[in-house]
Amino acid sequence: MFSENSTNDGDGTSELPAGATLAALDLGSNSFHLIIARFEHDELRVIETLAEKVQLGAGLKNGQLDGAAIERGLECLARFKQVLDSVEPYRTRVVGTNALRKARNRRDFTGPAQRLLGTPVDVIYGREEARLVYLGVAHSLADDKQSRLVVDIGGGSTEFIVGERFETRELDSLQLGCVSHNSRHFGNGKISKRRYRSAYTAARLEVSRVRRIYQAGNWQEAVGSSGTLQAIESLLQIHGWSELGITREGLNKLEQKLLSFSNLDEIDIEGLTENRRNVILSGTAITSALFDELEITVMRTSPGALREGVLYDLLGRLSHEDVRERSIQALSQRYGVDQSTAELVQQRARVLYLATRKGWKLDKSDWKLLRWASLTHEIGMAMSHKKYNQHGAYVLRASDLPGFSQDEQETLALLVLCHRRGIAASSFSRWEQTAKLHILRLICLLRLASLFKYVEQLEYLPEFRVHAEDTSLNLEFPSGWLVQHPQTMQSLKQEKTVLAKAGLKLHVSG
Repeated sequence: MFSENSTNDGDGTSELPAGATLAALDLGSNSFHLIIARFEHDELRVIETLAEKVQLGAGLKNGQLDGAAIERGLECLARFKQVLDSVEPYRTRVVGTNALRKARNRRDFTGPAQRLLGTPVDVIYGREEARLVYLGVAHSLADDKQSRLVVDIGGGSTEFIVGERFETRELDSLQLGCVSHNSRHFGNGKISKRRYRSAYTAARLEVSRVRRIYQAGNWQEAVGSSGTLQAIESLLQIHGWSELGITREGLNKLEQKLLSFSNLDEIDIEGLTENRRNVILSGTAITSALFDELEITVMRTSPGALREGVLYDLLGRLSHEDVRERSIQALSQRYGVDQSTAELVQQRARVLYLATRKGWKLDKSDWKLLRWASLTHEIGMAMSHKKYNQHGAYVLRASDLPGFSQDEQETLALLVLCHRRGIAASSFSRWEQTAKLHILRLICLLRLASLFKYVEQLEYLPEFRVHAEDTSLNLEFPSGWLVQHPQTMQSLKQEKTVLAKAGLKLHVSG
């Protein structure tokens, strides 16, 4: 029998011990970056970094990653895995950015990548990428109250953030990256003043969309975070084109030097690495555009970036400071969720989770999704009781939820959508067969927890036996209890029919 007294999640994890290692892997549109750090004296000390130019974004054509790009990415991960094997999987987080966000066939890469690495690959939204970039930068700078504009020029997107200390105030992500911009304006490798002006103008037009929020006057200092901006700053320093950071005057001199070449392959500037040669011109055009459009006079760069932000965010998750918890709480408050009902469903879902976790191979990440779905299952009530599960799913799918990956947010929305009424097969179209069954199990638990709330609002639900097997679930209630609760008995009969159509057998006795 199962009661609600157990507090062990059974996931094998505990408080992060001193000396533990954590890893973050950033699957960028241009390069893959791995960072490993050791937790000592309540701080993270970097002990290993790896970076490899993969140019996943260059293989993105018409919304599809080509086979060559997927192969390059997987080969890189196979090499990184040798180092990653030194870190426990639950202390590792892998995130994908713009190229994987845009790729309709991203699971052709993320599926094999997850099996290879033994840990999920979280494709994150642009605003979440911006939040994590800022977190990485903030930990690399002085802890003062000065407001900062942070800009990160990636291979496929550019992130803009205004914040103070460790808190963000504004977040945005534009489809503007050095790899994609290079393909668009310098695809054949030819350099000319006309082409460069076109690249600069297009970038400035894109940046103008966020000018009002990020222009000078809304922050006190500008900080750049990316290999592109660091490369530009290094070139300006080496050639004496700037005394401190990146300046407009220094950019002018770099532009003149770059435009003295007629082809990208011919670019030969002291201090420029081979990996940056093909994207330095597009990166300079983007940087010049944002300097002029946002009225930046000087920008220094930070060693902190997305991968460091992922590392500190992971540390927070392992230390029970998960930003996703705050996101769910804020959303629930915004939509006036009935907290007592939500908590009731969450408690019953926990009992069912503990009873089925071994038979259905559920882990702590599954419990978190189930818990968050329980707390938000009625969020659509703020719009209408009719079809409130559909309204709730839309809210969860469309809202900005800091901390959540795309798959987590989509799964959460699916759980809420399917927690009542029918379970449409089309709802699972984007998931592989193995993942479908796993999610269906969570849907089953949420549906039962939601069903039982109507009993528990009036009386305590009795202890009952639960047994889970591959595609079946057995519930055994005390003898005669179901007869005394005909509405619950009828609801469970309906559940048997709905779940059977979806592929799960529900057996009820008592």
